[in-house]
Amino acid sequence: MPPTDEPSVERAVVGFVEALRRAGLTVPVGSTVTFVRALGETGVQREAVYWAGRATLLTRPEDIDVYDSVFAAFWQQGTAAVLRAAARSTPVTIALDDGDEPPAGEGDDTEADDGEVVSVRYSPREVLRHRDFAECSADELAEAHRLMDTMRVTSTRRPSRRQRRAGARGARIDLGHTLRHALRSGGEATCLATTEPGERPRRLVLLADISGSMEPYARSLVRFVHAAVVGRARVEAFTLGTQLTRITRELSSRDPDAAVARAAAAVDDWSGGTRLGDMLRDFNDIWGVRGMARGAVVVILSDGWDRGEPELLAEQMGRLSRVAHRIVWVNPLKATSGYEPLARGMAAALPFVDTFIEGHSLAALEHLAEEIAA
Repeated sequence: MPPTDEPSVERAVVGFVEALRRAGLTVPVGSTVTFVRALGETGVQREAVYWAGRATLLTRPEDIDVYDSVFAAFWQQGTAAVLRAAARSTPVTIALDDGDEPPAGEGDDTEADDGEVVSVRYSPREVLRHRDFAECSADELAEAHRLMDTMRVTSTRRPSRRQRRAGARGARIDLGHTLRHALRSGGEATCLATTEPGERPRRLVLLADISGSMEPYARSLVRFVHAAVVGRARVEAFTLGTQLTRITRELSSRDPDAAVARAAAAVDDWSGGTRLGDMLRDFNDIWGVRGMARGAVVVILSDGWDRGEPELLAEQMGRLSRVAHRIVWVNPLKATSGYEPLARGMAAALPFVDTFIEGHSLAALEHLAEEIAA
């Protein structure tokens, strides 16, 4: 129940508390709420207001003198006059500012004829980052794809056989560079050059499920795969369905729409069935175990629904885990409330997965990019 039916009382209380704060007193919001409730019990007579405020708004005895002076100045015209003044309101117009430039002739005045104008900024992109791809409209999905095109996907680095110069801090002496430097100083070796092992980025392999159960997410995930392919070297991309299709060359174009269209045209089993175990066997036999997946970060983007035998999927995941550096499984259904990996394929693959994350939104894919680089 509200403490009083007079909204002007609450406005007067707020004005009085603001006056106390301007005078240097610290009045928490909770004390203001308690003050309003106390007035609901005692009424708004001058003496009752004074003692209710003194009991609820002050926390230190040394603030009483300041409180008395502010109270006298604020309430000198009597309670009724203050309430009538508080009842008079100033119209305020709230203008939403989405960050775009205002049209010509608009946005130059800070006040309108009918009162003050308050600009409130908001970001529709922030809301879009957390929206499920399956719930996005066509315009929202297009905007999410445009934001995805600016995403940078990098993987961890691994030691290389090539040596790099390390000045004097390396563990291995660079005899050739040391002698060449000595020749420039009359044969005196005044500087000892060293080398250290170099680094190179780990190969990134992305396997995207484009079966019928992944239809609400497949194009968005392929768009993410395109951002990874064009953003760095040593990236390989495949689609998983009823057959294995390599789409690295189709996604190498800088034009994302054209690249995704070419990839879709190259895939014959888009929105078809799913045989994850068979597809992983083909990948391991033809590409993965022979070298592509060795020491690589392998990302599987799938909901885990599989028409094949779970034993075959578990066997092939075991083969892949023995040669890959890390396996990241991205499941858009993981964001569903109460989700548990009970599907036969997902349950069979999960013991061999290093990281199991969501993939239903733009924010989830940004988190995936961080996991790949971790």
